[in-house]
Amino acid sequence: MKIKVKKLKDDAKLPTYAKPGDVGMDMYAMETITIPPMGHHRFWHGFALEFDTGFAAIVKDKSSISKAGLHTMGGVFDAGYRGEYNTHLVNLSGEPYTVEAGDKVAQLVIYPVVIAELEETDTLSESERGEQGFGSTGRK
Repeated sequence: MKIKVKKLKDDAKLPTYAKPGDVGMDMYAMETITIPPMGHHRFWHGFALEFDTGFAAIVKDKSSISKAGLHTMGGVFDAGYRGEYNTHLVNLSGEPYTVEAGDKVAQLVIYPVVIAELEETDTLSESERGEQGFGSTGRK
């Protein structure tokens, strides 16, 4: 699959796959910042993408920094979006975490998606689970 990428800032590092067969492209910080415990920061990446309808670009955690307690928030980019890509990181740990310019902060995964057509109805069919929600399958 070919994806068009446009560099929006001269110092931007475009996303890259670390190894052949990887599904997540690494996205890089363009600034150095320390995120305090329970703090958050939005990193702008300096690029935009163009890809076909029927796909989505989704920002996912980078395991190397998730071990330190950082987590991505949001991060679904639709096929029609042409703006600058970003990663919103939250530090869920009790320690400050410093991200240096050039560090990998997240991965971008391209997923095929179904564009659903909703049909309003007054009834839904019965299922084994029904309306049972959280914890409905038990602990064991």
